[in-house]
Amino acid sequence: MTTPTHLREGARVGLRPYRAADGPEFTARVRESRDLHRPWLFPPATLEEYAPYAARLTGAEGRAGFLVCELGTGALAGFVNVNNIVHGAFRCGALGYGAFAHAAGRGLMGEALALVRAHAFAPPGQGLGLHRLEANIQPGNAASIALVRRAGFRLEGLSPDFLHVDGAWRDHERWAVTAEMSAPRGAHRPG
Repeated sequence: MTTPTHLREGARVGLRPYRAADGPEFTARVRESRDLHRPWLFPPATLEEYAPYAARLTGAEGRAGFLVCELGTGALAGFVNVNNIVHGAFRCGALGYGAFAHAAGRGLMGEALALVRAHAFAPPGQGLGLHRLEANIQPGNAASIALVRRAGFRLEGLSPDFLHVDGAWRDHERWAVTAEMSAPRGAHRPG
């Protein structure tokens, strides 16, 4: 089996788009990671859920999805999606991400977030051509807040009743980074 080309690579992970063939591994990793993800995140856990999810992140305008793959093994370590991409004067996207349990706490998602940030801010043809990335995080999700803080995002405020998650409207902190803010080291190494 040939290793897919990564859009960007760091020291330990590479980013690549979702593929239909990733469904079995992705959904198995989601099921293994249920305790890590809940109550914050509900990624697709079955092949029936995965297919439309992956299709939306690869074929739809306004979204870009990236699988985080460990270099060497190619194992899926997590995912980072840029949703609600708006161009024009705004040039912004909203992040959604998750590590898989076997990769959590190893610094792989921090590296992946730096790679996504570099790709998002690269000009069209080389990246997404964005100026701003946002991450909306529930205040109790300490691991996610620590991740974006280490990645150089700044806290901009609280959005009450922002997203409907796990059966209720939840408050979210709004974290953001712009292209002018200094990038974390190692973020600009193309794959």
